[in-house]
Amino acid sequence: MKTILIVAAHPDDEVLGCGGVASRFSENGDLIHVLILGEGITSRKSERNLQFDNTELNRLKSEAKEASAIIGAKSITILNFPDNRFDSVDLLDIVKTIEKKIDEINPQTIFTHHAHDLNIDHQITFQAVITACRPMKNSCIREVYSFEIPSSTEWQSQTKDCAFLPTQYIEINKKHLERKITAMQRYTSEIREYPHPRSIKALKLLAEWRGVNIGANYAEAFEAIRRIDRIL
Repeated sequence: MKTILIVAAHPDDEVLGCGGVASRFSENGDLIHVLILGEGITSRKSERNLQFDNTELNRLKSEAKEASAIIGAKSITILNFPDNRFDSVDLLDIVKTIEKKIDEINPQTIFTHHAHDLNIDHQITFQAVITACRPMKNSCIREVYSFEIPSSTEWQSQTKDCAFLPTQYIEINKKHLERKITAMQRYTSEIREYPHPRSIKALKLLAEWRGVNIGANYAEAFEAIRRIDRIL
């Protein structure tokens, strides 16, 4: 049994990025914890108004808790860094928040965003995670992986410097995929109609395509950022 931390920028990223794998690992007895850094949705209006958006934010938090339970997460923590404005926050503040969670649960594995997603919050989340996961001698962390987020990862310019290049594939089965889809359906404000990448059909197609990449029915794909094999 191992402890896994998913660090996501916004509610729904944790499901989109590795909801199937979380379901598989939790089913196998691993402990899944979710840390969501940003509040979500407030950037959709011309001005950030937390009082005005309070009802929507509370609904989004409720949806996130329901979704995390479906994929088998042991805990979910939702913070309030400003949506699509992480670049207005000192990076150190985000790093220390992640460090605090790492100290609390001692994860061996971390999943987070691709470094070059179109979304600025995803980019900063990756940088904060890598900073918080500095490979010190007594660090509990052995593996760091980045995931792809439909409607952010593939919308970035696909140059060699920005493209998502999977090096780690994790097979999932139909049940794990169905849990991912069910969890995503809880996010009523985030789901879209096909052919949008966050539509149910598109998410199924992506899982099938990543499965095809490795000769399986379904899979999720990741970049292996760091894997450490220590002599214990």
